[in-house]
Amino acid sequence: MKKVIFGAIVLMGSTSLMAESGPGCGLGAQVFKGKSGTVSHVLAATTNGTSGNQTFGMTTGTLGCDTSKTIQVATLYMDSNIDKVASDISRGDGEALNALAELMGVKSEDKAHFNALLKENFTLVFTSDETTSSEAMQNIVKLMEQDETLQPYVA
Repeated sequence: MKKVIFGAIVLMGSTSLMAESGPGCGLGAQVFKGKSGTVSHVLAATTNGTSGNQTFGMTTGTLGCDTSKTIQVATLYMDSNIDKVASDISRGDGEALNALAELMGVKSEDKAHFNALLKENFTLVFTSDETTSSEAMQNIVKLMEQDETLQPYVA
């Protein structure tokens, strides 16, 4: 029951956010391009979420996604995958964490270092049970800025 209530709260919050800013990029954003209003934005976001194309667009720079804004792209990814990313960070490996590293432009030779840094600093990334995806991303960026190997990715 808690998951249902949490899901409804997240949906209401994301609906109001999208009413202001739109669904971003992805197939849904392309299909509903030029349309305004909450219903169009929710349908666009639903299309993105159910077809799994937004991550593809962010990775490849297609479907209206701008890959030059890596932190924003990674934050969008975190919005939908924060629980998976948190779980992977706690283990120091996993598909969601690897996708985050990819979206942030971390080269394959630096991914193990990226994963280890975040695992060692889990409590600095997720400072509480209420940490938002934006806060987690800000914390990740701070850690990367302080790390010699990873600093170039956020400069």
